[in-house]
Amino acid sequence: MEKYGIIDIGSNTMRLVIFQQDRSGRLKEIENVKVVARLREYLTEDYILTNRGVDVLLSALNSFQKVTRHHKLDEIKCVATATIRQAVNQKEIITSVENKTDFSMRVLSEYEEAYYGYLAVANSTALETGITVDIGGGSTEVTYFENRELKEYHSFPFGAVSLKKQFISGDVPSENEIVKLRDFIAGSFKSLPWIQGKKVNLVGIGGSARNMVQIDQAARQYPFAGVHQYKMNRENIYHIKRFLASLSFQDLQRVEGLSKDRADIIIPAVEVFHTLAELINTDTFILSRKGLRDGIFYEELTKNFGVSKFPNVVEESFYELATDYDINLNHVYHVTKILTDLISLLGREGVLSFSKEEMVLLKRGAFVYNLGQYIDSESSSQHTFYLLANRTIDGLLHMQRLKLALVASYRSKASFRQYIGPYESWFSKEEQKNLRLMGALLKFAYSLNATKRNIVKEISLAKDEEGYYLTVACSDDWQPEQYQVEKEKKHLEKTLKSSINVNFVKAK
Repeated sequence: MEKYGIIDIGSNTMRLVIFQQDRSGRLKEIENVKVVARLREYLTEDYILTNRGVDVLLSALNSFQKVTRHHKLDEIKCVATATIRQAVNQKEIITSVENKTDFSMRVLSEYEEAYYGYLAVANSTALETGITVDIGGGSTEVTYFENRELKEYHSFPFGAVSLKKQFISGDVPSENEIVKLRDFIAGSFKSLPWIQGKKVNLVGIGGSARNMVQIDQAARQYPFAGVHQYKMNRENIYHIKRFLASLSFQDLQRVEGLSKDRADIIIPAVEVFHTLAELINTDTFILSRKGLRDGIFYEELTKNFGVSKFPNVVEESFYELATDYDINLNHVYHVTKILTDLISLLGREGVLSFSKEEMVLLKRGAFVYNLGQYIDSESSSQHTFYLLANRTIDGLLHMQRLKLALVASYRSKASFRQYIGPYESWFSKEEQKNLRLMGALLKFAYSLNATKRNIVKEISLAKDEEGYYLTVACSDDWQPEQYQVEKEKKHLEKTLKSSINVNFVKAK
């Protein structure tokens, strides 16, 4: 298992992140060391990074060096963004880093910083079109992508730290300072004709966006795990903006979800998100936890394949799940065929009708059904729900992941009620009933391949006043499947409110 290290020298924070590549190829974060260096504050009006600033930089890098040496990492990517890029003494800083640390620092151009952020979003979400915004300490990168291709980019020479320094005299802004700040941000963004009125998803990247999401989750007592691909609307951002502006600095430092070291710069950052959302005229803000660092590694991982993006983010995520949890793909494909045949037969009888989106959910559910048996077969349902509800699945929004967890973990109506409890208000009664039906169909289809021998060759269905009559043609002894079907069919009978008689026959 290979390890990769990256040092991100930002204008506000510096981070060392170490990833370990697991057997599926997924990069798992095993170390994340952060230093709030605030390098931007050491950049003079003449754009010289002071000796004190260089000392802070070297001190943080020497601290990181102890960790990288412990992990025996020989090659570490060390990248710097706005503050070092804007410093006129950049060459001297690079030389000093090379002479006094183990690292060789690469200063990213404006395009590279914007591109890597876009690449992270393209490879970790299923969004086809959108606008990304990454506000750092000293710069703000905005990109527009369409059909997953980068179309436009711009890097503004202001970030949360520099905006605070330029417009806010104290720890918190006055009303007059907020007006001037907002006018400046709006005027800057209006210089980009390609963002105005686009009405596409706004994707936030970076620590300030993550903190805003965490504040929203804390305020809503959000019960679901993770922040990646969390969805907010413009009104949510506006309420957070008003809430933060009403607080004293002491109260800001105590806001749940907000890192204490961002208390003095969160208001300018949220102003950027809200102003941009208004100009785009979008009601959807989505957080990407994957950003610049991830984009650099995506480029590294995909370069041997001659592409910069995964062809399908969701498929890539499910491949990782298959590898991590030893999913039997041959079994999955056979069950999926049984499932789709069964749905087709019931559809002809006018019993059910699933939308395209629901069929996608069912097929994904078949892929990960009973995933939790990898941990423990006796409590596989509980483990299945926990794993899917708490593991980030790139390409799936939180609601999509929750639906998948509910369907793939289905064991009974009682267990379904237990799992959906914290999220019951998210669904109507009809939606809950439909999810239970999907789970019962999945459970029934799996029972028809209980021994994973793929012996079911054909199924047919008839109906009369007494109920449904399912004929299952098998190529081999079907006793184990018959036992499992008789045991599990009650769940489907309850949702269909009709009896199901299953007749096994020898396939011709």
